[in-house]
Amino acid sequence: MKPSASATWVGGRRGGRGLVTTGSGALPQSKYFGTSAGEAKGTNPYELIAAAHAACFSMTLANELVRAGFTPQRIATTVTVTVESLPAGWTITGIQLDVLAEAPRAKQGDFIRAAVRAKTNCTISRLLKANLSMSAKLQIAETGGPRKLRPSINSLERV
Repeated sequence: MKPSASATWVGGRRGGRGLVTTGSGALPQSKYFGTSAGEAKGTNPYELIAAAHAACFSMTLANELVRAGFTPQRIATTVTVTVESLPAGWTITGIQLDVLAEAPRAKQGDFIRAAVRAKTNCTISRLLKANLSMSAKLQIAETGGPRKLRPSINSLERV
């Protein structure tokens, strides 16, 4: 597997703009900006990293749950990337994963173990060298009556 993307940048870091295109065509000449784009429509490299990490982690957690004998019905992952200006330059200093999953028959301990394995085994998690934290919640469908979901796990682990 060798996915690809290309980018063209015009101007300086501040006030510049660019176009990013993925080899699959999912992002055909999408606008991107630096960190101070204000109200401009488009994305930035840090948001693209967050999107790639959320997608990769969700797939990895699904795989870990299946390996543990559970079939996930839904996994929703939000990744927040913290970028700070340090003396060495702009640096990703932290990444927060927030995941909410529904996996029938999974117990709290099973889910937490699968989530921690996914955080460790996710390709993008392994790529990034930042402080990576996670909040993982398993939703359990209540029996009887209309289907209602309630969070049953809230675990925060720091690496």
